[in-house]
Amino acid sequence: MRSGVSQRFARVRDPAGQATVELVALLPVLAALLAGIWQAVLVGQAVWATSAAARAAARAHAVGGDAASAAREQLPGALEPGLRVIAAPEGEVRVSVRIPGLPGLPSPGRTGGAASFEPQS
Repeated sequence: MRSGVSQRFARVRDPAGQATVELVALLPVLAALLAGIWQAVLVGQAVWATSAAARAAARAHAVGGDAASAAREQLPGALEPGLRVIAAPEGEVRVSVRIPGLPGLPSPGRTGGAASFEPQS
């Protein structure tokens, strides 16, 4: 009878089982790390696209065009819904967008860019 109990304990102490438990415990940490990296990529893309949209909007505003349309054309579709464009008479244009969040999570905030061209007309 004793030998059956000791065999069960021997299986519990098996290193392969410990490695499986450690992997299962590590998976949520790995998933959170990957989600954080992907959110950082989304933030970087939003910052870069907003800066490019601000330059395009400032160029359009400098020649008398519609700054908001120029910014909207420059942005990817995912950033358009939260677009705000403010054009000053002296040529400065500020563009801001809502940063997209991961599915099921709220947006982490807004980012903006500004550019300036002297009016051409």
